[in-house]
Amino acid sequence: MTEEMNENEEFETVEVEEEIIEDTGASEASTLTDAELDQVADTAIAALKDILKYFNVGQVTIDEYEGDEGELILDITGDDLAVLIGRHGRTLESLQFLISVITSRTIGFRYPIVVDVEGYKSRQRQKLEEIAENAAHRAISQDREIKLRPMTPYERRIIHITLRDNSSVDTHSEGEGRGRRVVVTPR
Repeated sequence: MTEEMNENEEFETVEVEEEIIEDTGASEASTLTDAELDQVADTAIAALKDILKYFNVGQVTIDEYEGDEGELILDITGDDLAVLIGRHGRTLESLQFLISVITSRTIGFRYPIVVDVEGYKSRQRQKLEEIAENAAHRAISQDREIKLRPMTPYERRIIHITLRDNSSVDTHSEGEGRGRRVVVTPR
């Protein structure tokens, strides 16, 4: 990342297929030692700091904490960070994907990492939980499946997690690529 490319060098186009992770449990999170968790956090924060150097965001602070589902949450705070969120959160989504890939390749295993900017994802999560609860209510009251709008893997995971303990509905994802969506079905 710190290497610079000459203008005459050719760029190799590499397609990265986004890993769709919709499990609702913390797989490796529950079996890691404190030292391994520290390694995950240190690696993720170092990668994030390296990437943030390329944004014109000035001084930032990165707070780390463990989320409700055992994921590592890195919350970036500072002045004028809208550029990190991007339109509809797409830049932030890409930043999180990069940090997750860099971290998992560096440490040799996957650990769930959430990159947030001044609580943006926290607010987004609350909205998604409301959408999930409303969809469940509609599915039950109308006795039919409710198809939600296409969502990112992270958004779909929040919907599944929110409704996993609801004994009145089931959830599953259908579709391909950017058109993949959650379907809420009454039991």
